[in-house]
Amino acid sequence: MNKESLRNFSIIAHIDHGKSTLADRLLEETKTLSEKQMKNQVLDSMDLERERGITIKSHPIQMHYKHKDDKSYIFNLIDTPGHVDFTYEVSRSLAACEGALLLVDAAQGVEAQTVSNAYLAIENDLTIIPVINKVDLQSAMIDDVKKQIIELIGCGEEDIILASAKSGEGIDLIFDAIVDRIPPPSDSDNVQQTRALIFDSTYDNYRGAIPYVRVYDGVIKKGMSAKFHAHDEAYEITEVGHFVLKMVETEELKSGDVGYIVASIRDMAHIQPGDTITSNQDPCLEPLPGYKKIKPMVFSGLYPVDGDDYDQLRVALEKLKLNDASLEFIPETSEALGFGFRCGFLGLLHMEIIQERIEREFDLNLITTTPNVIYELLLRDGTTTKINTPSQMPSSGDIDKILEPVVSAEILAPKEYIGAIMRLCQKKRGIYKNTNYLSPEKAQIYYDLPLGEIIFDFYDKLKSLSRGYASLDYEFKEFAPADLKKLEILMHGDGVDALSSICHSDDAYHRGVAMCSKLKELIPRQMFEVAIQASLNGRIIARTTIKALRKNVTAKCYGGDITRKRKLWEKQKKGKKRMKMIGKIEIPQEALLAALQIGED
Repeated sequence: MNKESLRNFSIIAHIDHGKSTLADRLLEETKTLSEKQMKNQVLDSMDLERERGITIKSHPIQMHYKHKDDKSYIFNLIDTPGHVDFTYEVSRSLAACEGALLLVDAAQGVEAQTVSNAYLAIENDLTIIPVINKVDLQSAMIDDVKKQIIELIGCGEEDIILASAKSGEGIDLIFDAIVDRIPPPSDSDNVQQTRALIFDSTYDNYRGAIPYVRVYDGVIKKGMSAKFHAHDEAYEITEVGHFVLKMVETEELKSGDVGYIVASIRDMAHIQPGDTITSNQDPCLEPLPGYKKIKPMVFSGLYPVDGDDYDQLRVALEKLKLNDASLEFIPETSEALGFGFRCGFLGLLHMEIIQERIEREFDLNLITTTPNVIYELLLRDGTTTKINTPSQMPSSGDIDKILEPVVSAEILAPKEYIGAIMRLCQKKRGIYKNTNYLSPEKAQIYYDLPLGEIIFDFYDKLKSLSRGYASLDYEFKEFAPADLKKLEILMHGDGVDALSSICHSDDAYHRGVAMCSKLKELIPRQMFEVAIQASLNGRIIARTTIKALRKNVTAKCYGGDITRKRKLWEKQKKGKKRMKMIGKIEIPQEALLAALQIGED
């Protein structure tokens, strides 16, 4: 089939606007899968995606469609996530496409990720087909949503398709728009050599690392020697193919095709998203542009509960990085937790998903430390350094200024909730920018917010005070100076780095007292007295004591002189004092997670 019959497109939308349901209908209409294979959220292959009802990974699939003009077409569809934490996943998927279906819920209207994903598609110079989904709902506001879409992407009203992915209404119009509006792939100018872009990858225990590619120029086939631009290694290709729910082998991948390459690549570091694959016999001189490197925003320590599982955790993280390019990790050691990894995530949901995937897919039990953001320190000797964990912070006398990351936040919500949202943002040290009205009922509120204030509970509180109607999107803006201090928890006189955090001075006392109280409840009593202290920049601001368990050493004394009992009590007192000097405290996992819970209170 020639290139004119190819269409590569993604489905983009805010979370829960019906992307996966629309993908199900497209697969059903093109009879890509049998009735036995069809189920709801068929492209969401992970149990985690099905349980939470969200898409975590982008999923490519190929469909064969016979149009009403009797021509046959091949559609390469990539279903993408909708949550802000997985924006990088969306941007990589869009780079492999020529068009995008922009899906908007008829009852919810344009939301934060709708705006963000639409801008990503425009930046990638894609043809956007706006679709209003769920038009059969009683609460549908079709006219209002049309106005919001027109204002967002500047299309005409006649360009907007009304559909219901659940009932199948409007699916034929979507197929017509894909064929008529989305252009077929085109060759790059004056390039004859083979070039393919890696947009994703996975790991197979038997076949090694498998890159997912979009071929831009030339042909990739079995038996060729593949060369990667990021390094000098070459691999012989043993299999190429397309995605039809599972990997289906084919003879070759031509220019414009989306597929996978198997070349027995065992070194997982050799597969990098955005890298260009070319032929070793006739390598291209200029690689494809690739992707802008994304920086993690939230840092947390991942430690195995059993220290012997450290190597398994390292392998698990390496394999997950293949499947999730935004994950970053470096080895780290903690006095309380042993050997583990300091991991960088795009947000709190991303962190939660990674932890759960490791525990499920690799059967490991993990301890997660308090999430932190990256801070920039200006030292008194004129140097600048960055830290992402409280244990890296130098003494307060060496620090001139602490700069924290600030994000530009965009909140979309019905206008009746504006007051409550603004109060929440002010409480989180936000700086108000401006408000736009997308329609008489919907407002777009812009704030500059410290990232450290919104990584814990901001999104949950925003949803609860707006009854679920508000949506949030944010992007990094700058590092700004702030009155921040290191809050350290001391246990039996020793600092516990897993429980330490960096917080604003206004909030430090409250957090220190709350941490001490919580830990007193969670840490079991010892045979000696244990002091729990909160230290702020070296000064103790809160303290609580876990009383010692006392053995009744005088139980054997029946009557007799009181001096017998006093001798036993003195002997016990000396033993307790010696035990306190050499005693070690085992901190349960619940106590280590207390810091996170305090952050959410």
